[in-house]
Amino acid sequence: MKKIIGIGNALVDVMTMIPDETCLTRFSLPKGSMTLVDAPRSGEIKQAINGMKRTLASGGSAGNTMYGLGIMGVHSSFIGKVGRDELGNFYEQDMVDAGLTPVLIRAQLTPTGTAVALVTPDSERTFATHLGAATELSADELKGDYLRGYEILYMEGYLLNNMPLVEQACQLAKKNNMCIALDLASYNVVNEMLPEFESIVTRYVDIVFANEEEAKAFTGLAPREALDAISQRCEIAVVKTGPAGSWIKRGDEVIKVEALSVQPVDTTGAGDLYAAGFLYGFSNGFSLDKCGLFGSILAGKVIEVVGARMPEDKWAEAKVLIKKVAED
Repeated sequence: MKKIIGIGNALVDVMTMIPDETCLTRFSLPKGSMTLVDAPRSGEIKQAINGMKRTLASGGSAGNTMYGLGIMGVHSSFIGKVGRDELGNFYEQDMVDAGLTPVLIRAQLTPTGTAVALVTPDSERTFATHLGAATELSADELKGDYLRGYEILYMEGYLLNNMPLVEQACQLAKKNNMCIALDLASYNVVNEMLPEFESIVTRYVDIVFANEEEAKAFTGLAPREALDAISQRCEIAVVKTGPAGSWIKRGDEVIKVEALSVQPVDTTGAGDLYAAGFLYGFSNGFSLDKCGLFGSILAGKVIEVVGARMPEDKWAEAKVLIKKVAED
């Protein structure tokens, strides 16, 4: 089994059930959106929901993927930055409980980043995100020792807002002869930083994960044609198309993977868990079609619940299905 280390924005997801949309209106949060807020506004929102039912989970895009890999038994680590606070302690312990060996750098003054998810009775989530310490991880804090002993580096596209950090991570990985996997993260980020994405993918990346919107932002093409274009820049291209499944291409090998048939409740974390399933298979030497099926299984199971964390029974169901595919 190949060992995997991820790097990304370390955010604590605060899933909060709210009785109505009053809070959304008060803080001008468009329903169903993700809004970046500053520290004072984040504090005001948290004060307003104090006492309401909530759950905490270590999050962030790469964090979700690495958490999934830990649950699947892959030797994994995660590099991120959190505050010297209770939420930072929670983030670390949550990762450890999932089986990871996290490398969390502590900010001196800035609090741990949070993504407050306000869940209305119709199950729709509205995020108020304060990135906090997550964005303060700097290139000079990333040491070669952190990557030593790992064969795969997994990065989230949100990090490209910090190009010195991404360059440093990629250069250290290549010095260690590591495979680099990148999830494009969000179509709007790709649109805003297209030259940077093109540069990093072409020079360093071996595996690219993209959903159809991100693939179009990156190439200007529909999913199947985007797959071809992306595969010319890296070894393995993966384009996810929601309920239509996914496409995988390596060289001349093209694979169509079906999505798991489920009743979706909330698509949060689907892409992150697809990457976890795919990399679980890849790290264990499975064929690409099985890697894709593992990804479909984890993505399908996580959208049956609210949020990016599956309860134990859903993980048990996913593992049974993965075992069956693995043995076929």
